[in-house]
Amino acid sequence: MEIWQLALLAVAGVAAGFLNVMAGGGSLLTVPIMLFMGVPGPVANGTNRIAILAQNITAATTFFRRGYSEFRLSLSLAACAIPGAVVGALLGTELEGVWFSRTVAVIMLGVMVIMAFDNGKQEHVSSPPTRKQLWWGHVLMVGVGFYGGFIQLGVGFIIMPVLHRVMGFDLVRTNMHKVFIVASYTAVALVVFASRVEMLWLLGAVLALGNSIGGWIATRAQISKGQGLIRKVLNVVLVIFIIKLIFFP
Repeated sequence: MEIWQLALLAVAGVAAGFLNVMAGGGSLLTVPIMLFMGVPGPVANGTNRIAILAQNITAATTFFRRGYSEFRLSLSLAACAIPGAVVGALLGTELEGVWFSRTVAVIMLGVMVIMAFDNGKQEHVSSPPTRKQLWWGHVLMVGVGFYGGFIQLGVGFIIMPVLHRVMGFDLVRTNMHKVFIVASYTAVALVVFASRVEMLWLLGAVLALGNSIGGWIATRAQISKGQGLIRKVLNVVLVIFIIKLIFFP
């Protein structure tokens, strides 16, 4: 690829990393750009995982350094997501179909409706999740892993309602767990893609640099501004991408 193409991917990566860590949907910027540049769908789907892994490792490290970490719970949730991610990644290497965009749009619309019923009382959660919340959170994480391993695009919109609405975390801690879980299953999905499709490692490294910068910025912003900022970004991004996927797939 030419220098200007790599530069474009790096800039798109910064925006994607910010959106992914703050809300979701960043891959809906980077993957179409790769497709526009002539990268085959499964290859773009796999190469994008390089950037996703780097972005979430950066975000998880930043959360930890700012005093936000619950590694034991994050790890158990990630352990439930990984088997689903393996199955999803195996299917994702063969991903085709024009209805993909509209399917993601419907999922996003559902997420927006679910999040709209939040009454804002979870700004600060002092008590841990109940046994029932933990059980449902871990069960649903298998499905989250499958979706993330399969197509990844918009997985933040899937995992956030599970952590926020089902398990009861405020949005900052929701994203704290999200980045750890996504990093964990993405590492496994990346191995699956690398074994089955051709990976563009240089392109992935450029994206990874951009995504990591964007993820670092988003993590610091949400820690300092709280869940009010996250909610605003989430709603704006959902509306934009629902319109884009339904009318301009």
